[in-house]
Order: sequence, then structure tokens, then C-alpha cells
Amino acid sequence: MGEAVELDAAGRTVRLSSPGKIFFPERGFTKLDLARYYIAVGPGILRALRNRPTTLERYPEGVTGENFFQKRAPKNMPDWIPTAHITFPSGRSADEMCPTEVAAVVWAAQFGTLTFHPWPVRRDDVDRPDELRIDLDPQPGTDYADAVRAAHELREVLHEYGGLRGWPKTSGGRGLHVFVPIRPDWTFTQVRRSAIAVARELERRMPEQVTTAWWKEERGAKIFVDYNQTARDRTIASAYSVRPRPHAPVSAPLTWDEVGVAVPRDFDLGTMPGRFAEVGDVHADMDEHAFSLEALLELAARDEHDHGLGDLPYPPEYPKMPGEPKRVQPSRAKKA
Repeated sequence: MGEAVELDAAGRTVRLSSPGKIFFPERGFTKLDLARYYIAVGPGILRALRNRPTTLERYPEGVTGENFFQKRAPKNMPDWIPTAHITFPSGRSADEMCPTEVAAVVWAAQFGTLTFHPWPVRRDDVDRPDELRIDLDPQPGTDYADAVRAAHELREVLHEYGGLRGWPKTSGGRGLHVFVPIRPDWTFTQVRRSAIAVARELERRMPEQVTTAWWKEERGAKIFVDYNQTARDRTIASAYSVRPRPHAPVSAPLTWDEVGVAVPRDFDLGTMPGRFAEVGDVHADMDEHAFSLEALLELAARDEHDHGLGDLPYPPEYPKMPGEPKRVQPSRAKKA
């Protein structure tokens, strides 16, 4: 696997052991390739992670080995990487790493981190999100092209409700993510309520193509708008994160003109550095914007008042939430 090497990550030296360890056997990509990739796209992934509590998805032996999610900051983490104290829905809490420089990303790659999962908050206010994240998740019988159609309609919905602007990216799989930078004026519950309002409006406009059904047995061959990705402690892979699949795809930021032209297979550990060198971070201006959720919260209130559409189920590991409907699978509820 070779002797350890030292890498220059934007001015800080990071030691990389076993640089020749194969992380992606299908492509032959090594740990060193992974670390160099994150240096190549450094300004982009740092923009996505900066000052955000971040969960690490680790594959110490490569993509074919065992993996785990590390929420708590590793005990051996250097003191130059700051942390934030976050609270989980269970009431338990932890200190999570908050990257503030590219070297932190490379340091995490040294320990087999492929994918970075940042919270939608900054470490100076961990209870109020500054991003509304919308996950368009293709269900069996649908594909990326279906997610593209939903994304273009979603763009119109966002614009109509508060003049919101979303920044799209591939998930690294078959889906699409759209992030909207917002003012940190609302709680996780309010941001989730806004995501539900967006999802329901999109479902009304595309009833044969889009669903908000939480239970898989009710979704059908549609694009599921996963509103629960906005719940506390639920995260989405960051832009530029490498995803744990054999061909080493990455979650690629797109312009709206590229949505429907580019396909997920265009972007991987091998191709993204060249794209980044050519066009840079196409989401670089996200932090220059901060939108309001007032129009979406008004839409949510009208849905509830006029149509009786209140809250939707939370994930199973969450405590019962106020106003939440019964959290029981429909087929089991009918049997009962």
C-alpha cells in the first residue's frame, strides 16, 4: 500500500497512511486518489461544509468493506478542526466536526470517509437551519429522467412562492437534490413544514408523477419528495461528496441549464476534478442569498385550514411529535 505521504491541502500538511490502499476496486481508485480528489475540488466542498456539523460516512477498507456513520467527532481529531454541540431527537447530544478548511476534509478521507453529511445549520446557531433541502427520490419504476421533470416543475413552485431560488445537484445515484439558502429565522419544525408545503404543491401539479406518501406501499412508480430529510438530524450528502458505489460517482452541483442535459454518470472521482478546473464551483454564489419561508408557511397554513392537510409522519426513530398523524403502516392499520 506504500509508505505514508504528506499532502498540501490549501496550505496545511496532512499525513496520509497507506496511500495505495484500493478504495474502489472496479475503477482502481486508491486512498491517495480520494484525497487528491478532495484537494482538487477543495473550494467547492468547503463551501458546502464550512462551519456545518458534519456526519462522516466511513469505509476504512474501501467501498467493498464494512462501513459506518460517525456522528461524534473522532477522539483523534486535530485541535485545529472545530466542533459544534448538537442535540438529536432522542434528547442525546454530541460534538460533531465542523470543517473550516480543506485540510479537514482530507484528514477525514485519511480515515476512509467517502461521503460528508452536513447539517443544514452553522455552528453558531445549531437550532435554526439556513437551508431548505428538497430531495427528489425516484421510486421503483422511475428513473433520473423522471426526477428531472419533477425538478423543473419544482423550480417554478419555488419561484411562485416567495421568489425562492434553488440550486440543483445530482444525488450521486438516480435522484436530484435542490437546496434553497434561507435566513436562519425558523426552527427545524417550521422548515420541515415548508418542505411539506412544497411537496404537496408539486404533487398537486404532477399527481401521476410525484408523491408525498411516507409509506412505500402507497408511493407507486413516482418521484417521492422526501420531506423528512428536513427533520432534525436527517442529512443529505454534500455537494462534491463521493458516493459509495462501485464506479465512484460524486454528488455534482449543476446549473439549471444542465438539469436534463447532464446525467449522473457524467460525474465521478475521475471526471469531476477536470470539470472543476474548467468551470469552478457552479454553486459558489449560494452563500450570497438568504430567502424567506413566509410564503411557504402561509401555503402550509392554507392547506391545513382549507383542505385539512396537517402534519405528515416522522421517521420511526423520532419521538411522537405534536400534531403528527398515526405512525402506522396503512396495511397494518387496516388489519387492526
